[in-house]
Amino acid sequence: MRISTNTIYQTGINKISSLQSDQYKLQQQVSSGKRILTPADDPVGAARALTISQAQSINSQYADNRAMASFNLNSIESTLTSVTDLMVSAKSTLVSAGNAVLSSEEKNYISTQLSNDLQELIGLANTKDGNGNYLFGGFKNTTQPYTATTTGATYNGDSGQMDMQVSDTRRMSTTENGPDVFQAKGNDVFATLSNIVDLLANPATTTAALNTALASANTSLDKGLDNVLTVRAATGSKLKEIDSLDNNGDDRNLQYKAELSDIQDLDYAQALSDITKQKTILEAAQQSYVQLSGLTLFKYI
Repeated sequence: MRISTNTIYQTGINKISSLQSDQYKLQQQVSSGKRILTPADDPVGAARALTISQAQSINSQYADNRAMASFNLNSIESTLTSVTDLMVSAKSTLVSAGNAVLSSEEKNYISTQLSNDLQELIGLANTKDGNGNYLFGGFKNTTQPYTATTTGATYNGDSGQMDMQVSDTRRMSTTENGPDVFQAKGNDVFATLSNIVDLLANPATTTAALNTALASANTSLDKGLDNVLTVRAATGSKLKEIDSLDNNGDDRNLQYKAELSDIQDLDYAQALSDITKQKTILEAAQQSYVQLSGLTLFKYI
């Protein structure tokens, strides 16, 4: 079979182009630090890397959700700490209000103090998180949960609790609704304080009626305080769980990074060696082509 000079030239050019392409690809790999530049480089590895990257992205989203959940829960914990302190202080004030030798002016002073406590408690129940959403409004977190009334406070929210997916198997409530915190099982601390404020401010209130009301109020605040502490304990438990989930998420993220590195990352020593080898082959091919292209019959005439 006869091979034309053009075929010989084209074969040489194709070989040189192929070597140049290989050299360019190696240089790209070294520049990016990645062994797989396109799926064609390693279809199986590329598919596996995509699966791991998607899992890594989901894991990162869970981490973001946990950060937001932790922020909300810490806001609740901080607010309920203030509520606890306020209720303990109010209980102490109620004890002093039971002193039989108090004058009407002194009772009015205590009434004013408890009225201020009531307004502060309503304010705490209307606390917002860092995003401007109310902590104790349930699903209606853009509506102020409580409005002060002459008998305490009216709840404007609902009974829902906002929750978040904090791991692939765990959804966690990250808000509370007001009644579960301040009015659990019909024990309305707002109404309790409002009633005592009115009785102390009313000169016609008898000692016997006041003592009965104070005893009832103390019982109500005890129940309210116990309930607040229960909610705080549940909040603390959630925060502890988030810490554990964060640790697991961090470990999982490190595992994903290691797996991606095994699949995608370039062996620099091998790549640099290949570049040197390819460069030598390319130079040899170019020199051979130059010599071959110079072989014509005219050189021998």
